[in-house]
Amino acid sequence: MATPSASEAAVRGARALLAAESIGVLSTISVHRPGFPYGSVTPYALSAQGAPLLLLSRLAAHTKNLLADPRASLFVGDRSAAEDPQAGARISLLGRVAPLPAGDAPAVEDARGRTLAVWPRAADYLALGDFSFWRLEIEEARLIAGFGEIRWLDGAALR
Repeated sequence: MATPSASEAAVRGARALLAAESIGVLSTISVHRPGFPYGSVTPYALSAQGAPLLLLSRLAAHTKNLLADPRASLFVGDRSAAEDPQAGARISLLGRVAPLPAGDAPAVEDARGRTLAVWPRAADYLALGDFSFWRLEIEEARLIAGFGEIRWLDGAALR
């Protein structure tokens, strides 16, 4: 059996980290303070293709930021490394965030099912009518898999 390349192992590690976690820090470009980054804790679920699915409120600052400029980053870290976060795996996903088309009922229902499987309390937010599903299309990622194990990954490799 062939040994996987370092790149293939990094992609598998990135996918495993994203699947094991469900909370990230979403950074958007502020409209309140133009040009400044704005970070907010954001739960996520993964689509069948591995794209982060976000349930966002129309009232949230990050949503207003995304409507003005869809470029964003989602940082996800290994919670089990809380005592030594510099030693734990972490990834910054860079891409563009867009709402799922309201008319695409299958995509919205799939996102609902995946989100509720990870975050059952999200049903309360959905009941408010103010929240909708958004997807981060990963263009590139920066993976730190541990001390000295650092690399950029093409977003297509994570799909």
